[in-house]
Amino acid sequence: MPPANAEVSRPNIVVILVDDMGYGDPGCFNSQSKIPTPHIDSLAQHGMRFTDAHAPGPLCHMSRYGLMTGRYPFRTDVRVWPRQPLIEPGQMTIASLAKSNGYRTAMVGKWHLGFAEDGYDKPLPGGPVDCGFDQFFGIRASTDIPPYFYIRNDRAVQAPTETIAANHSEGWSPIQGAFWRAGGIAPDLSLKEVLPRFTQEAVDVIQRHASDVGSESNPLMLYLAYPAPHTPWLPDEQYVGQSGAGLYGDFMMMVDAQIGRVLETLRESNMEDDTLVIFTSDNGPCWYDRDVERFGHDSAGGLRGMKADAWEAGHRMPFIVRWPKRVQPATQSDHLVCFTDLLATLADLFEIELPDDAAPDSFSFLSELTGVDAPRAAVRSQFVMRAGSVASMMTIRSGDWKLITGLGSGGFSKPKRIPAGPDDPAGQLYNLAEDRSESNNLYEDRPEIVARLKADMETIVDQGRSRPRTASLGK
Repeated sequence: MPPANAEVSRPNIVVILVDDMGYGDPGCFNSQSKIPTPHIDSLAQHGMRFTDAHAPGPLCHMSRYGLMTGRYPFRTDVRVWPRQPLIEPGQMTIASLAKSNGYRTAMVGKWHLGFAEDGYDKPLPGGPVDCGFDQFFGIRASTDIPPYFYIRNDRAVQAPTETIAANHSEGWSPIQGAFWRAGGIAPDLSLKEVLPRFTQEAVDVIQRHASDVGSESNPLMLYLAYPAPHTPWLPDEQYVGQSGAGLYGDFMMMVDAQIGRVLETLRESNMEDDTLVIFTSDNGPCWYDRDVERFGHDSAGGLRGMKADAWEAGHRMPFIVRWPKRVQPATQSDHLVCFTDLLATLADLFEIELPDDAAPDSFSFLSELTGVDAPRAAVRSQFVMRAGSVASMMTIRSGDWKLITGLGSGGFSKPKRIPAGPDDPAGQLYNLAEDRSESNNLYEDRPEIVARLKADMETIVDQGRSRPRTASLGK
C-alpha cells in the first residue's frame, strides 16, 4: 500500500459520470469512432484505460445505486426511486466514506436515486446531502423525465410551476433525438442550458476549494453526474454538424468539451497533480443497428446490444482513471471491474477496513492502479447483474465465461425475450475471450460451465454478498 500521508493516500477525487454513452463513442476506445472526444482521450493518454469495466446495472438508477453503495442493485427494489429514496438511512456510500475520512464532499448533476418527495416547498429527504455529500446542486432524474427543476442541497430552487409540451425529433426513434416528455418545469430551468449549468457549478466547487486555506488538510471529493448524452440531444450551435454521428455525435462533442472545462479548471487551480479522476458512463447507448448503418458509427464499439440489455453493450463501459505520479500514463488494463468496486477501492486508498455490513459487492482495484500489491485485498473474478427490462433475466460473468439466464436481450434490443421451445437452449453462454460480440451461444455445448455458473450465481444472490468478509482476507 502507498504510505498513509495526505499527498499520496488522500488525493482530491473527481468522479465524472456521463449518461448513455457507448463503449465505442470515445476515440480512445474505438479508433473508428465518428465523434471527436479529445478531452476524454486525454484522460486515457495520461491515465489507465480499463477495457473490462461494467455498470452494475444497464439502466440509470441501477448503475448509480451500485456506484454509490458498493451493493448490486438487484438486492433492492430499484423501482421505487421516483418517490422513495433507494439508499437507506445510514447506508454507507462513497460520499459518507470520504466525508468520514476528512473529505469535503460535493455532488453536481443527476441524482436519479429518489427523494421522499412531498411538495416543492418542503425539504426533499433521502437525496445527496442525506447520503454523505456536504452540498448538492442538480436535478432529480433525467432531462426527459418531468418534473424539471433544480435542487440546491435538499430544496427545490424554484417549483415546476410552468408546463412544457412533449417533443420528438423527426428521423429518429421515439426515444432518441431532442426527445423529452411533457410535464412541469421550473421558470429558471431551460433543458438546453442544464449541461453547461452543471459544468459551471462543478467549476465553482473546484475553484472555491482551491482558494480555501483549509483545503490541504481536507481534500475534495466531487461527483459530477452529467445527464448527457442521454436525451434530449441538444448540442449548442457550434457543435451542430461537426461530428460524423448526427445529432447524437454533435451532443457528445459538447459533453466532451464540458469535461474539458472541468479538467482545465483543475489545472488552473493547481489541483491536477493531486487529483484522482475517474471517468465512465452509467450504461450503454441508445443506438440501434439502423443508426450504425446510417452513420457508419458503432456506438457500442463492436459489442452486442444497447442500453438496458444483458448483452455487453448494455453494461460494458469506457472506464478511465487518471492519477498523476501514481497511475502510469497511457496504460491499459483488462482487470474485471464493476462500479460497485469504487467504495472498496477508496477504503483501500484510505487504509481502512470496511464493516461487514457495508459494500457487500465491492472489490478494491487500487493495486491494479498503482502496481503495489495489497495481499489482503480480495480480487474480483465474477460479476452478477440483472437485465434492465426483464426482471427475471440474470447475468453472471466468471473469467472468460458469461451466462444469461434466458433468451433475448432482456432490455431494449429486440427480441427482448424469447420463450424457450422444447428444442431451444434455456439460456445463453458465451466465451468472451473468443466471442466478445456474443454471436456463438454455447449453452448446450458446455453444460458443465452452465451448471457451475448457475451455482456460483445462486450462492452470491442467496448470501447477499459477493465480497468475502474481512475474516476471510487473512486478518
